[in-house]
Amino acid sequence: MPSSLQQSADADVIVVGAGPGGSATAYHLASHGLSVLLLEKTEFPREKVCGDGLTPKSVQQLIRMGIDTSPEAGWLRNKGLRVVAGDVKLELDWPTLDSYPNYGLTRTRLDFDDVLAQRAVSAGAILRTNTTVTEPILDRAGRVSGVKATVGGDNEPVEYRAPLVVACDGVSSRLALALGITKRDDRPLGVAVRRYYYCAEKHDDQYLESWLQLASASNPNILLPGYGWIFGLGDGRVNVGLGVLNSSAAFGKTNYRNLLVDWLGATPEEWGMRDESNADGPIRGAALPMGFNRVPHYSRGMMLVGDSGGMVNPFNGEGIAYAMESGEMAARYAFDALSSPAGPRREAILRGYPAALSQRFGGYYRLGDVFVKLIGNPTVMKLCTQHGLKHPTLMRFVLKLLAGLTDPRGGDVSDKVINGLSKVAPAV
Repeated sequence: MPSSLQQSADADVIVVGAGPGGSATAYHLASHGLSVLLLEKTEFPREKVCGDGLTPKSVQQLIRMGIDTSPEAGWLRNKGLRVVAGDVKLELDWPTLDSYPNYGLTRTRLDFDDVLAQRAVSAGAILRTNTTVTEPILDRAGRVSGVKATVGGDNEPVEYRAPLVVACDGVSSRLALALGITKRDDRPLGVAVRRYYYCAEKHDDQYLESWLQLASASNPNILLPGYGWIFGLGDGRVNVGLGVLNSSAAFGKTNYRNLLVDWLGATPEEWGMRDESNADGPIRGAALPMGFNRVPHYSRGMMLVGDSGGMVNPFNGEGIAYAMESGEMAARYAFDALSSPAGPRREAILRGYPAALSQRFGGYYRLGDVFVKLIGNPTVMKLCTQHGLKHPTLMRFVLKLLAGLTDPRGGDVSDKVINGLSKVAPAV
C-alpha cells in the first residue's frame, strides 16, 4: 500500500470539508488505500443551501461511490427537465447515453451530505466533525504540511499534519485565500436563494422544473430578473428557488429574498406557495462560483476541489457533479503522487491535476461564459424563450449542452457538436 506517512503525520491526506466534493475525495482516496482524515466544521445532519436536484451527471458519481440510488433508499427519481416560459411548457427527458444513467434524483442536503460522508467512512476515511479548520500549516519552504483547527464548543486548538491537503471548504475557502489563491473577476458568479414549501400538487413531480421567465405578483407588467426552479422532494415538500447571474443588470442591486417572494406570489394559488404558513424554514441564500473562478487548483501541497476552485457549471448552476468528479480526479493524482518519494517527481504529478481539470472542463466552461453573457441580456433571453421553446429538437440539444450530458466518444450529432465546440474553445 503506497504511503508517505511519516512519524509526525496524522494521515496521508487531510481533506477539509465533508460536502459532496470532500466526501467523494475522501472515499476515492481511502479506496486507493491511503489513510485519510476528513475534517468537517459542523455536525451531521446539517442544513446546506442548494436546489437539491441532481442531474444524471451527479447520479453517475453516486453510482461510482457505490451508493444505492433506489427509491427504497430515500431518493426521488426524475425523468428529465420541464422548461417553463410564460404559458409555454416543454418536457425534455434526460438523454439515453452510454456514459450516464437516464434518470436524475432529488434529496435534501440535510441527509444527502451525511450519506456521502458515511460512505467515505465505510471506505476507511476517518471523519472528525465539529472541527473548524482555520489556516494551513506551512513548512520552511512555504509548502502546506497540515492544518490548524479548533474543536468543539470550547474551540480547543489542534493541529493535524499530512504531506498533502485537499481543500473542499467551499466558495469562501480559507485555505485557498491563505495561499493567496483569490477569485477571478472575469468568471461568472451567481447568487441563489431557496426555500422549502409544502405542496401536494408538485412534491412528487417526475420532472425537475426550470422557469426561464419569472412573473411579478406586485407588477404583472414586468418580468423579474433571473431564473427559477421548483424541484419536488417526494415528502410533501418542494425546493423552490431562484438565481441571478452577474451578467444581469440586477446582480448585487436586488433583495433576492424579496424577489423570490414576489415571484411565488404570482404562482397558482392552489400550489400554496403564496401562503407563508406552508413554508418550511426560512429563505436561505448562497453564492455560486462558476467556471474555475479560483485558480490554480494545485499549489504548494494543496489541491482545490469543487466550490473552493469555482467549479460550478456556468450553464445551469450545477455544482455537486463537478465537486464529486473533481474529487475523484484529485484522489487519483494524489495516489499517484504519494506513490513517489517527496521531490520533483511528486510535484510534477500533482501539477498534472489542474491540467487535467482544464482539459476536461475548461473549454466547456468557456462556452458557459459566453452563454452567461448572452442570457444576461433581456432581449436575447426573450428571443431564446419565444422562439427556442417552439423547437423540441433544438431544445433537446440545449438540454445536453446545459447539463453537460454527452458521450465523450461516439454519440449522436449533437454530442459531436458539443464535444467539438468544447475542444476548440480556449480552456484558460
